[in-house]
Amino acid sequence: MTIPMGHNEGQWTARIITLFPEAFPGVLAQSLTGKALAEGLWALETVQLRDFGRGKHRNVDDTPAGGGAGMVLRADVLGDALDHAESGLSRADWPVIYLSPRGKPFVQADAERLSRAQGATFLCGRFEGVDERVLAARQVEEFSLGDFILTGGEIAAQALIDASVRLIPRVLGNQVSTEAESFSHGLLEHPHYTRPNDWEGHAIPDILLSGHHGQIAAWRQAQSEKLTKERRPDLWRAYNRKDPVTGQQLSDANNGASKGAQKDD
Repeated sequence: MTIPMGHNEGQWTARIITLFPEAFPGVLAQSLTGKALAEGLWALETVQLRDFGRGKHRNVDDTPAGGGAGMVLRADVLGDALDHAESGLSRADWPVIYLSPRGKPFVQADAERLSRAQGATFLCGRFEGVDERVLAARQVEEFSLGDFILTGGEIAAQALIDASVRLIPRVLGNQVSTEAESFSHGLLEHPHYTRPNDWEGHAIPDILLSGHHGQIAAWRQAQSEKLTKERRPDLWRAYNRKDPVTGQQLSDANNGASKGAQKDD
């Protein structure tokens, strides 16, 4: 069933167009995002795409123009659903997003941008995809979780919503902790340890038990750089890029510090 559209000022809202509204809130109802949802720090609305289907059987798809396997979601059906979900706000204040394996990779900076908007509409695709015309006509952004294929966009939508909602003020118990997590400063996060000090012959590094905060900070920075260089050479190259004129570092670390980065349970 389609939920009537509404938006309370100051309440970040996720609006999802899907053939499977029962998939929501799913994991978003758990932990801190679920608590924040119950407390009204953000809202969730679903739009049943089938309600906009054509004909006796409410068809939402048709065969691909030019031939080929599978089915494609129709532009007229999607257009009506998107118009129903329209916020009336600018795309800067309310992005419309299609979850697609061909979309640009979703990164932390995108989550930060979405969290600063008033809300976002998420179009969950199915079958072979959607009619290209509706994406252009309705100014729809495309995002991907990675180079793999899911059966639909619902899981991806929940991932994007979770990444964005956790950055909304008061959602996390310790907002300051987001400043040190992976990607906030262009590097992967350093390793973490806790009790017991010795576990199965593996000890916590002595430096972390030394009480020397400056040395601990330096160790963590070195570990972050080491992990990033080993596991994500693409991030490492971006972190170390230099301004060709000034020679100053143009790392995301510097950019992130000026923006005021934001972590979770």
